[in-house]
This record gives sequence, structure tokens and C-alpha cells, in this order.
Amino acid sequence: MKLSENIKRLRRENKLTQKRLAQILDVAPSAVSAWEIGRNQPLVSKVDQMAQLFGVKVSDLLGDDYTGNNPTPIVQTRQIPVLGEIACGDPILAEENIEDYITAPVNFIPSGTLFYLKAKGNSMNPTIKNGDLVLVRQQPDVEDGEIAAVLMLETNEATLKRVKRSGGVVILLPDNQDYEPIVLTSDTPARILGKAMQVTSNL
Repeated sequence: MKLSENIKRLRRENKLTQKRLAQILDVAPSAVSAWEIGRNQPLVSKVDQMAQLFGVKVSDLLGDDYTGNNPTPIVQTRQIPVLGEIACGDPILAEENIEDYITAPVNFIPSGTLFYLKAKGNSMNPTIKNGDLVLVRQQPDVEDGEIAAVLMLETNEATLKRVKRSGGVVILLPDNQDYEPIVLTSDTPARILGKAMQVTSNL
């Protein structure tokens, strides 16, 4: 049975309207409608949420049309922390820095120590929009041109920017040209927290 048919059947069995399911999953009602007619497919995180809501295994919910191939069995999940404000001097994943957790199937996420940041502002438009969840792998450096989560040490705020090095100087570049680059100096110190790996849009 297809994923679209499973969603529709389980939603009806649980006496939920499309609008109510959309509210629970924090998506637009049109998204649920598109899933049920097979026009679009939900993100992996939404599949996981629906499986928990309906009380079924993720592998039972997935259909043979998911991503166009037979789905890889999901046998394990991980709780990935969502970071809020970062306390001064604490390890990045200290308890006081964590405001929530997101459950993710392990075969859809990269290896390593992972955390989510919620994007704020429009400096990385159109790549990363305000409110998007960005999955970050903790690492002390990234390659030139890659997007990094960077902790600004003066403010203890994490920002997402492309990293560029020029003549020994590190520059944090926005994708939105309406914003100015940030040149790291002794007056604007920062450290790289990790590399941006995946973006989940908040539609």
C-alpha cells in the first residue's frame, strides 16, 4: 500500500480531519491534502511524528512509493537536541543550552554529534529562511564556502554563515546580499560550532 493511502486510512481511523492532522504536525492543511493524493511526500520528521501519533511502526506507514524506491527499514531513532540561547563558557550541548529534542531516524541523518539550530532572520535567504531548522554536525572547522554554525563570543549568539578565508582573515558571508559580511577580528571573536548538514523548512 502506498504512503499516501496509509496516511489517509490512518487519519480516518483515528477520526482526524486533514485540518486537525495539519495542526498537530505544524504544517499547512494543503500539505496533508497533497500527501494523501500523492502529489507530495512528507519530510522524514513528519513521517516519524505520524507513526507515533497513529501508534504504528514507521516501516508500516511508509509505502513502496516513498522517495521513488523501496524504503530503507528504519530500525533506530536518535533524539537530537535543539539549541536555544548558548550560555557563556558552557559546553555547546550543556543542558541549559537545550530547549527541545527532535526524534530522527538514524538512516536519514549524518553520523557524528548532531544538534539543531533554529534560523533567525533573513541573512541566509534563500538557502536558509527565518524559522528553518538546521541540522548541524559538531566540528571545529569547515571548508571554504561551507555553511557553519558560528558562536559570536561577545554576545553568545549562534549564527549561520558561509565561511571564507582570505589572507589569514576569516569572513562570515551571508547568502542574502542585502546583509554585510562579518570579518572576524579581536573585536568580533567567534568560534565554529559545526557544519550545517540539512535544512528543514518551516512551511
